[in-house]
Amino acid sequence: MCLVRPTWGLINFIRRNRRLFLFAKSLRSIKRHGIRKTIREISAGLRGEWAPLKTYVLLPKHEKIAQERAVFPQKVKISIIVSLCGTPEESVREMIESVVAQTYGEWELCLVDGSGEAHETPSHICETYARTDNRIKYRKSDGDSGISGRLNTAIEMSTGGYLGLLDEGDVLHPSALYEAVKSICSDNVDFIYSDEAVFSGIHNVTFRHHKPGYAPDTLCSHNYIGRFIVFSRALVEKTGVFRSEFDGSHDYDLILRYTDAASRICHIPKLLYFRRDGEKTAALDTGKRMEAVLTGEKAIAGFLKEREKPARVESKIELPGYYRVIYDLADKPLVSIVIPNKDNAPLLRKCLSSISEKTTYENYEIIVVENNSSQAATFALYEELERYKNIRIVHWEGRGFNFSEICNFGVLNARGRHLVFLNNDVLVIAPNWIEEMLMYSQRSDVGAVGAKLYYLNGCIQHAGVIAGLGEVAGHIYHGAPYDTTGYMGKLQIVQNMSAVTAACMMVRREVFEEAGQFAPGFSDSFNDVDLCMNIRKAGYSIVWTPYAEAYHLESRTRGYNVNSEKKRKLMRETALFKAKWEKELAVGDAYYNCNFSLDKTDYRIKMIQPSGKR
Repeated sequence: MCLVRPTWGLINFIRRNRRLFLFAKSLRSIKRHGIRKTIREISAGLRGEWAPLKTYVLLPKHEKIAQERAVFPQKVKISIIVSLCGTPEESVREMIESVVAQTYGEWELCLVDGSGEAHETPSHICETYARTDNRIKYRKSDGDSGISGRLNTAIEMSTGGYLGLLDEGDVLHPSALYEAVKSICSDNVDFIYSDEAVFSGIHNVTFRHHKPGYAPDTLCSHNYIGRFIVFSRALVEKTGVFRSEFDGSHDYDLILRYTDAASRICHIPKLLYFRRDGEKTAALDTGKRMEAVLTGEKAIAGFLKEREKPARVESKIELPGYYRVIYDLADKPLVSIVIPNKDNAPLLRKCLSSISEKTTYENYEIIVVENNSSQAATFALYEELERYKNIRIVHWEGRGFNFSEICNFGVLNARGRHLVFLNNDVLVIAPNWIEEMLMYSQRSDVGAVGAKLYYLNGCIQHAGVIAGLGEVAGHIYHGAPYDTTGYMGKLQIVQNMSAVTAACMMVRREVFEEAGQFAPGFSDSFNDVDLCMNIRKAGYSIVWTPYAEAYHLESRTRGYNVNSEKKRKLMRETALFKAKWEKELAVGDAYYNCNFSLDKTDYRIKMIQPSGKR
């Protein structure tokens, strides 16, 4: 007794002293997980990036009761499939308990264990749960079957109309299945995914992944969908099961095929899935990561080949798990580059020189749309340009400045199948900038393609446009350093966006005409965003690529909206855009998660919500 009391007294003293308690907790973490990982977590905590896992999975009592009592219009059974292989006892328990704790009770858990003697999953735990809850099924599998084989066995064991993929040792939010079934019943979806988070060995959430809506080009750049995914049995029967040749990226291969075949895809922007940070040795983790990178590359290439989209896939060495798809050009069509211009001859000369000196694509023409210039140097340059066969000067007869009308007039005089709208203050950087945009513009499902633009100091000027950012529309990562990676690699990968800037935009002529061209009502602002919104409304996607690069000196010709007349025009066009796209702005940008701030351009996550909110 005399030994126990002082020990507990010391422990209580440490707990009451916050600094001493955190120090003791850090020592324990160093012992369990090493000094480097502990330092990373402490740094993340100081930046306010993590909170205890229990904060995220706590469901208020009244919500829990309401969900448990909810009656849905149709009976949906979800079979959760899990592959086990040497999973630690604590991880297995937490994973199973997170399923048992679901507020929606019409589920079954199918566990297939392929552990060998060297890495034995404690089978008695699974067998005990299976005996006490008939919704849990457990089966031992041949250790040589691989993860795809084990998951396919779990599918064979399952009886639900929908299946959910859960990784060994990971944790579901208590509302995960409830939210999935709610989407199934209300929207008749056949593929569902949610936001997810990563938690550490000491159960701190160290990273939150808030995902965009379904974006096929983003998905070919990296597996942003990840888990937890729920899909209909009809998709399994239509598209097939897991394929062992993609073990390591078996889920990536499945997601690529299922999302392409799905009739309705639902993204739930809530943290419903919590992924356990790797706890194996660093060497083993590195080996598995390299295997996953290679099979991921193979999965994308196979997916595109099966859909007759000739392309090669490259892994991004600096970003493991991220990829670059280089599509073959079907042909070399004429590309018309439309450049509005008013005076400022030196600027136009630099723009044209950068195109002629650096562009590797040969079949292009340049249409310079003259807009009420008055300087002699401008017309002297025009005379000089007359000797170039692929450059033409056309004169817009309107008054003042109307970007939309000027560009539409340029298109009337263009002969190309693909149109590039280019500001006269843009300087080409990437020699293959046309090819990089054309490989997407040639696709029948793509409507417009945007480029990565920098200021002369190297900071980001344009990396895609988010509808609703800054109340109307804004450029992401505006002003960020040129080498910024961005949230989930946003500045380094091809992705789908709601809009791109017409400072450097490629549009297929037929799409441009179908979308109604540039709207003259947007003479100065939001004309490009409005066009992109119309293009998306017509059923096409917008692609932004970081591989078509240029400098944009922005407003060097016309200046910024600073005088009173320009301010009034901006206010009018802002009001016009808000009125025209009121519904879309209210719903939110499909490619920008509602958990991000609309006041910041750097994918700033909103403040952590109180317990029970996600």
